[in-house]
Amino acid sequence: MDAKLYVKILDEDLQASLQHFNITPNNIIFQQDNDPKHTSKMAKTWLNNNGYKVLLWPAQSPDLNPIEHLWNHLKMKLGEYEQPPKGVLELWERIEEEWNKIDVLVCQNLIESMPRRIAAVLKAKGGYTKY
Repeated sequence: MDAKLYVKILDEDLQASLQHFNITPNNIIFQQDNDPKHTSKMAKTWLNNNGYKVLLWPAQSPDLNPIEHLWNHLKMKLGEYEQPPKGVLELWERIEEEWNKIDVLVCQNLIESMPRRIAAVLKAKGGYTKY
């Protein structure tokens, strides 16, 4: 994925998601990491022009990113299968099945853990945390 595709996703999918939930960009703080496509001039310009406030993000800090923990949750669920997938198609089917079974509370708990995560990173002065 490059900056152009990322901005297309923001323009189409992020905007549609916010509209679906009747949320405007000025009511959220957008979180992304420091991937080059996220910090590209094109992405920054699009976010600014569309009224998004972006959370300042320390470099190389998955400690704070809840999606990393959601990926770990999904990986653990996939590891519970007794047999490995027979191929890519079966793997994708399992991923989709397990993703759709993730309880809303799992996501809510990750979101609610953000203040603790931020406090831990600040206390560690950007260093290692248990997260």
